[in-house]
Amino acid sequence: MLPLGLLNAATGHPMLVELKNGETLNGHLISCDTWMNLTLKEVVQTSPEGDRFQRVPEVYVRGNNIKYLRVPDEIIEHVKEQQQAPSNRGRGGGAQRGDHGGRGDRGGRGSRGFRGRGRRGG
Repeated sequence: MLPLGLLNAATGHPMLVELKNGETLNGHLISCDTWMNLTLKEVVQTSPEGDRFQRVPEVYVRGNNIKYLRVPDEIIEHVKEQQQAPSNRGRGGGAQRGDHGGRGDRGGRGSRGFRGRGRRGG
């Protein structure tokens, strides 16, 4: 399971983010990008000592400051089920190289067939 896929599935759900400086942020994930930068809303920020709390409407967290993420178990299970379900794209499913998707013996270069570069006629 890839972390970014899990984070994208967790959009709109509550999560806990622990930062490298020891602070924790509890809030709902609004968005994430490929560098794991996060935007959270309705956030409760806790000091590293755990003795101070602060409510913040919205927080942007740079990905390189994240130490730990806690996502609800339901989200993890949902992503696992999606990955285990058979799909028609990517490896093992759908059209493969050389499969022309039901074009039959029509070819791909008109009615005369294709004999190579620079040659004409049939």
